[in-house]
Amino acid sequence: MKTQIDWMALGVFIFFFALVTVMGFAASRWQSGGTHKGAHLDEWGLGGRNFGTWITWFLVGGDFYTAYTVIAVPALVYAVGAYGFFALPYTIIVYPIVFAIMPKLWHAAHRAGHVTAGDVVYGRYSSRTLEFAVALTGVIATMPYIALQLVGMEVVIKALGLTGELPLAAAFIILALYTYSAGLRAPALIAFVKDLMIYIVVLVAIVLVPMRLGGYSAVFSSAGAAFAAKGGATGLFLQPQQILPFATLALGSAMAAFMYPHTLTGIFAARSADTIRKNAVFLPAYTVLLGLIALLGFMGHAAGIKITNNNDVVPALFNALFPSWFTGFAFAAIAIGALVPAAVMSIGASNLFTRNFWKPYVNPEITPAGEQQVAKIVSLVVKVGALIFILFLPTQFALDLQLLGGVWILQTFPAVVFGLFFGWFRAPALLAGWAVGMAGGSWLAFSDGIKPVHTLMLGGSGYTIYTGLLALVLNIAVAVAVQLVLGERGAQKPVLDRPAH
Repeated sequence: MKTQIDWMALGVFIFFFALVTVMGFAASRWQSGGTHKGAHLDEWGLGGRNFGTWITWFLVGGDFYTAYTVIAVPALVYAVGAYGFFALPYTIIVYPIVFAIMPKLWHAAHRAGHVTAGDVVYGRYSSRTLEFAVALTGVIATMPYIALQLVGMEVVIKALGLTGELPLAAAFIILALYTYSAGLRAPALIAFVKDLMIYIVVLVAIVLVPMRLGGYSAVFSSAGAAFAAKGGATGLFLQPQQILPFATLALGSAMAAFMYPHTLTGIFAARSADTIRKNAVFLPAYTVLLGLIALLGFMGHAAGIKITNNNDVVPALFNALFPSWFTGFAFAAIAIGALVPAAVMSIGASNLFTRNFWKPYVNPEITPAGEQQVAKIVSLVVKVGALIFILFLPTQFALDLQLLGGVWILQTFPAVVFGLFFGWFRAPALLAGWAVGMAGGSWLAFSDGIKPVHTLMLGGSGYTIYTGLLALVLNIAVAVAVQLVLGERGAQKPVLDRPAH
């Protein structure tokens, strides 16, 4: 990484960062006039539920494909090769799930005025305990995810030659202020700039970098030679023993992706169910982009860059092969790519806290304006917490917690989704399944040293499977068993949602 400041790159970086800052503060007056005018959680936390297909496409893509994605996916490919491409089938599988499930979830939320997954669960099952479990899982799974956006931003700030925590803290303070002011409209508006910049950076990189390195044949040859020298399970192709963990990791990650508060916030903010269906059709364009981003990991080997941390591969590649002005543009795109998801994540977490903790347990008579104010304050607290998290705790701690967060958030899938299609389950059964899934998934993850997969020994053979998926199977099995014990007397129709409380 650079030890001296590249003033040209830094100047370009600051220009684009200043541009999105102005846009963030101006966003409070953009797309206003939704269902609820004035001080209301729907206005601040969901943008008035008024986002059409185009805005939703950028917003959902912006908070799903994060700065850490741009840093971490090439880093994983650089480190292990083909196995790092699991994110590609994961984002292919996820959109049929969005197409089938999310319009129904949107209808449930829109009809009853729900803002969070916890609201939907309470409206379906009238269980404060199950609502609390879903909301708590969402908050604890989101916090390390926000911290990882800071990791992505920190990597590019250091690549510019800046040292110390002040630049990172300043960037996040600016983010906190315009999110407080404009709510979801700020990241929705900034997502336009962020995605356009990322597309430009990646398209330029996948054309020019191979040209400078001797073509794609040279890129793959160099990467193959590097993996062969490394040995182990690395390589340009999956090893037979990697296929099952690769497939289950992709499937489990796809099922978990839209259970996170930030992705659901984008869904609930959509204008209609058709908006969501159209996005499920158009969003795979981001999968193409992700595949191109992943190739940067192979290019790092071909460029012969020397790094001490795999997360540095993309910044080092750009520093080595591009002029300073374009490097500054690329780093700005990545940093802005941290702002959009971090803002939406903090809004999603604050919506959960306000609706599913504060209102039912602290102030049941709170007004819509009061809800908005609580959510604004909590969004600040969440961001400060994430900043403290990354400044004073090892980065690996955030990585471990984010991995656990994926296992945990997947355990809310039955409670959030099953009631949309059938009314057989009661809240006690789903709560028991959630508790066993959370405990079992956590125990497996810790017993494996916080790794994403677990090896089951069956009949003398080992089967390596994504830990979150194993926990989900256990979750559903327990829920079915408890429901059988409870009997049919508590079955509920899947369409009767109670109004937002």
